[in-house]
Amino acid sequence: MDDVTRLTRQLVQIDSSDPGAYETKIAVFINAWLKQHAPGAKVETDEVLPKRYNVHAWLKGQTAHPALVYICHQDTVVLGDDWQQTRPLSGEIKGSRLYGRGACDMKGGLASALLAFAAIAQSVAAGQPLRHDFVFIASVDEEDYMRGSEKAIQSGWVGPEDWVLDGEPTNGLIRMAHKGRTWIQLVAHGMTAHASTPEQGIDANAALAQLMTAIRQQVQAFPTHPKLGLTTITFGKMLGGYRPYVVPDQAKVWVDLRLVPPLTTQKVLQLFKQEITHTKNEFPGLKVDMIVDGDRPPIEENLASPLLANLKTVVKEVTKRPAKMGVFTGYSDTAVIVGQLKNVNCLSYGPGDLQRAHKPDEYVEIADLTRCQRVMQQLAQQVLLNHQC
Repeated sequence: MDDVTRLTRQLVQIDSSDPGAYETKIAVFINAWLKQHAPGAKVETDEVLPKRYNVHAWLKGQTAHPALVYICHQDTVVLGDDWQQTRPLSGEIKGSRLYGRGACDMKGGLASALLAFAAIAQSVAAGQPLRHDFVFIASVDEEDYMRGSEKAIQSGWVGPEDWVLDGEPTNGLIRMAHKGRTWIQLVAHGMTAHASTPEQGIDANAALAQLMTAIRQQVQAFPTHPKLGLTTITFGKMLGGYRPYVVPDQAKVWVDLRLVPPLTTQKVLQLFKQEITHTKNEFPGLKVDMIVDGDRPPIEENLASPLLANLKTVVKEVTKRPAKMGVFTGYSDTAVIVGQLKNVNCLSYGPGDLQRAHKPDEYVEIADLTRCQRVMQQLAQQVLLNHQC
């Protein structure tokens, strides 16, 4: 078992599910691991949420910026049921695969980044000068509201001019463009009545269902982006009503929108407002609240990025094949950094198949771990030790 496989296995065996155990235990492990294996690095933690800590490690270079920043999240989705091959926290190796929750998303990438950072720290401790700062960030809450990456920005751990890479599973591709992610809550307020005389009430469930259908039809008619594809809408959670014989006066739905350029949250909100007006006309007396619960803009590619050029060179050297680009249909910590700081040098490259993330029997190919750890370490050497950025 090589170092990256061993470390990935150790990380998988720590429950950091969100919601669930969260990141307390894994942050303690990462903090201690860095202090042991990255000599000379400044290591600190920052409490983002109660007992949920970002971990920050930093090596000072001859110039601060552009710093090379590796950011990886510590949390996983819930452990889940219906595991057939193994158990969620086993870290079991079967054939060429390492199984467990987070093996793919993204403890394999986290292990790769940690080992790359430690290798550079050991080179610096041996006397090699570092041209630019090297930063490692282990974030919390990426699987929910991404408050960890937001706090890292607020704390000044990453800036608009830095070169930022996360270790999300990318199927061997370099991913830069992201669909946007907008979360909206719709709450319909009607009036109760006996179900035998529904005309005496205002059916909040029926009103919300009609509103959802109209919005979905509108969203499906949006134009397709040449690389990111279609804007999508998911009604992820619904609540409403009391009993079958009572006209419901309350209904609520949580909406997930994945936007592609040129759409923005503001443009979509105008559509929502129009359809809310139409629905209220159909249900006199109805009231509808609309709450924007998360607004992450879509991110386009920056093919002129110097970080991209360096990463392409390293990927080709390590894999002996030209690097290929892809898009991220989800949202990542690097996308948050682009959206908030307008930083155009943010990329995703890490071990694993994106389609395995969040599923039962999640796994990562051991060959993927080895490849990505080599790429991350060689990229850091190329950018920080070998030549000027």
